[in-house]
Amino acid sequence: MKRQVVIIGSGLGGLSAGVILARNGYQVTVLEQNSRIGGCLQCFSRNGVKFETGMHFIGSADRGQILYRLLHYLGIYDRLTLSRLDENRYNVVSIMGERFSFANGRENFIEQMAARFPSQKANLERYLDIVESIAEASSLHSLKDKTGNAINTEYQLRSINDVIERTVSDPLLQKVLVGDLPLYAAERDKTPFSVHAFVMDFYNRSSFRIAGGSDIVATSLAEVLESCGGKIICGKKAAQICCKERLASGVKCSDGDFFPAEQIISAIHPMRTMELLEECSQIRPIFRKRINSMPQTIGAFSLYLQFREGSVPYMNHNFFSYNTESPWGCEKYTEEQWPKGYLYMHGCQNPGQRFAQSGMVISYMRADELARWQHTSTGRRGAEYSEFILSRAERLIESLERDFPLLRGNIARYHTSSPLTYRDYTGTQDGSIYGVAKDITLGSAGRVPHKTRIPNLYLAGQNVNSHGILGVIVGSVVTCSEFLGSEYLYREISEADK
Repeated sequence: MKRQVVIIGSGLGGLSAGVILARNGYQVTVLEQNSRIGGCLQCFSRNGVKFETGMHFIGSADRGQILYRLLHYLGIYDRLTLSRLDENRYNVVSIMGERFSFANGRENFIEQMAARFPSQKANLERYLDIVESIAEASSLHSLKDKTGNAINTEYQLRSINDVIERTVSDPLLQKVLVGDLPLYAAERDKTPFSVHAFVMDFYNRSSFRIAGGSDIVATSLAEVLESCGGKIICGKKAAQICCKERLASGVKCSDGDFFPAEQIISAIHPMRTMELLEECSQIRPIFRKRINSMPQTIGAFSLYLQFREGSVPYMNHNFFSYNTESPWGCEKYTEEQWPKGYLYMHGCQNPGQRFAQSGMVISYMRADELARWQHTSTGRRGAEYSEFILSRAERLIESLERDFPLLRGNIARYHTSSPLTYRDYTGTQDGSIYGVAKDITLGSAGRVPHKTRIPNLYLAGQNVNSHGILGVIVGSVVTCSEFLGSEYLYREISEADK
């Protein structure tokens, strides 16, 4: 008889862990509180136009690269249509109106940056040497069982700005290299360089959008899971993880239904998991306090633009804009300063499209700005909230127009979301973009473990290992290796695309 595993949450972490275990003989049941699966992979449609909500582009998906192999192992690579971003400028960073391009590939990246910063070519080579050595040293990103990981330990304890400022001598280039920091919500003197290195290496190797929307990843994983005998049940909100003696015995839902389990994986925010374990004495008060006091990454205000048909040429890169002298510190703003910066992208419906149907603009927003509405729900926040959101949307469009003049006239309509929206749909604390913040000042106390003191209860999702499609899938691999063994799992993944 197959061993029963119940997974709480149908985001990327829950679905990918479910697929791995179902493919290896486990009876998997995924419980989702919402009516739709996907978590941060969800998209929504308005007036026939589809909008991304969380995962806007991916990297390292060329043959032989890490995400390519993981997607093949999960059985969904051939179900996705990838649209490659401009290899000579997949990211464009604008600082005070001056633009700089990030190119794919080590040599291309160095040559393009060195053309603008000729005295820094050797330093750029040193910088990428460090980035690549960190990625290669990680057994999780290279899929090789390794015992020594000293280089990653070092760069988990050094901040991004410390390493870059010691490696690169040009002050402007130092700022340009962190121009994509909204992808990981980095903070000066706090975020480990290893976080920057993994993101940089991931996208620098190759960059793509998923044509048709990232929710295709969720539906594809669901199809594979169900083909392996797994089940996904929507509208089932977990209310309690029940414990008997030393072990978790199952999950009780808010409607009273009980799902027995020999193993449980909670793929939701760890603070939500602690709430499900209130009656379990196995979780020590000190651990509960540690989880509940972890800092969260900042939230975001998102603007979803629908363009007039045939009016806006498709932008095959991502655009990071700062109207301050540095990308650092955009999370610290006054009412008058907002927005200090933003990230602007186009949605991709089909590879090779000439015009964009939709665009997304994202800027940081602190939870304290929304405190007066924290006990409200989506669609029921009142007129004052609507006025606040409208004013922020207009200000963000004004910032966008400084970089893209006359764009406003091509906007047919727009939609918005705030950290409260994100909180209500994903369960992240205060609508945090990426969940728990990595912080070198906290050391190991700032990391979420994948194992708990309850022997058959594990954690998955963006707070275990890292956020993003690679970070979350790798986190699921870590969790599932407790079931299957890391050597076996790494070998299976490595051989999946052969």
